[in-house]
Amino acid sequence: MIKRSMGRMMGTVAVVTLALGIAACGDNAFGPDPEDIEFAASLGIVLDDMTRTASGLYIRDDVVGEGEPADIGDQVTVAYTGRLVDGDVFDSNTAFTLTIGSTRLIEGFTEGVTGMRVGGMRTIVIPADLAYGSDGREGVPGNAVLVFDIELISLLRAPGG
Repeated sequence: MIKRSMGRMMGTVAVVTLALGIAACGDNAFGPDPEDIEFAASLGIVLDDMTRTASGLYIRDDVVGEGEPADIGDQVTVAYTGRLVDGDVFDSNTAFTLTIGSTRLIEGFTEGVTGMRVGGMRTIVIPADLAYGSDGREGVPGNAVLVFDIELISLLRAPGG
């Protein structure tokens, strides 16, 4: 009985220690909070003018578009430009086709495309934990907050959708 209680207590101490260690770090454990970032003026990012989702993604519809909103399982073609917060472009494409929810994309991009309508143009700010995390990738440093401008060119509704 005493061994079980001691084991639970040690587990609780470990969890509290980990939480305090994370809180002591200047940045969020998953990278900097977009609200703490200074965005290049050329990006036109004002987080107060954007909608923050439950996951921490920021969305601004610059043009809403027409028709039904894109949803999980739909095949869409988008044009996009991905930038770092200093304005440097790290990726772009004029006709990228993907199936929402089944194509291997960063979480923030998938969430950002969901709900768009054909002809719509959207700007999203993706925190690092919904992007490439602490690892980064070629052209994107670890814990980078990303900015994407996306245009939904076409939408093919999922069967039964």
